[in-house]
Amino acid sequence: MNRRPRLFATAAFAAVTALVLTGCGGGDGDSADNDKIAGADTGGATSASPSASASQAADRPKIELPSDVTDKYENWKTGDDAKDVILADTAGRIDATNDAILRGDAGTTGLSFYYRDKALTDAVDWVQAYVDANLSFTGTTRYYAPKVTLSGEKSADVVYCADESKGFNKNRKTNEVDKTPSDESPYVLYNTRLEKNEQGVWQAINLISKRGDKTCAA
Repeated sequence: MNRRPRLFATAAFAAVTALVLTGCGGGDGDSADNDKIAGADTGGATSASPSASASQAADRPKIELPSDVTDKYENWKTGDDAKDVILADTAGRIDATNDAILRGDAGTTGLSFYYRDKALTDAVDWVQAYVDANLSFTGTTRYYAPKVTLSGEKSADVVYCADESKGFNKNRKTNEVDKTPSDESPYVLYNTRLEKNEQGVWQAINLISKRGDKTCAA
């Protein structure tokens, strides 16, 4: 399947300029270990993003993906309020990134809401890479096996998996969907570093991904 280029690369999207458009649901940077763009998860195999009910200090952007695109979150709630707020903002970040790609707009407010510093710069560059390649995407990306590790009250790490086997590149101009088979794994392991800002939003400051990691093999 034709994996769409996704948003994360080692050292926070290190190789945006070396965009490789292959696979089903996400693509890689300049190495097989670096890739992707966006995604999130929700408890219990649902298709909607988890709500940030425990984190109302800031107004989260309202993001609605088009009907042909689904970010499916499985087991995205832990039962721990602090961790569930972090996962909700992680899901919001993924949805916001996908929204920016689908709109073809690297300047959406969702990006600056959920990213900051170098991670924001890299996210903007990655979305722009989609725009420059005249690409969008369609289909479903499944996010699962999330693990949250808190470091004090304002820092955390989130590790999760993505299954891109049902996602495909789509030409932005012609709307043609590319389902060309790929030899690359559709499974990607993500590792995200987050910090909580003054408004209580957990923002990404660093993103790393590894395609084909056996941790995520279904």
